Amino acid sequence: MTNDLYRRMIEHYENRGKQKTFAGKYYCYKLIYYERFSSVKDAIDREKELKGWRREKKIALIEQLNSHWSFLNENLKGD
Repeated sequence: MTNDLYRRMIEHYENRGKQKTFAGKYYCYKLIYYERFSSVKDAIDREKELKGWRREKKIALIEQLNSHWSFLNENLKGD
């Protein structure tokens, strides 16, 4: 959960290869899915919900909205 997704993706990119962070260790810096919320509580609740899902269910959610698994990082610049 973040209030500045563009900045957060830059941080993930800059941390790539750094073992001290999850994103760095696993090279997580390509965005393929995100949701927007007006309430911090709703965003945190949704994040907890998604973390509890099995991988197959998460893949189905991504493919429903981004069937080609396109990287969305560039779309954030105008946000």
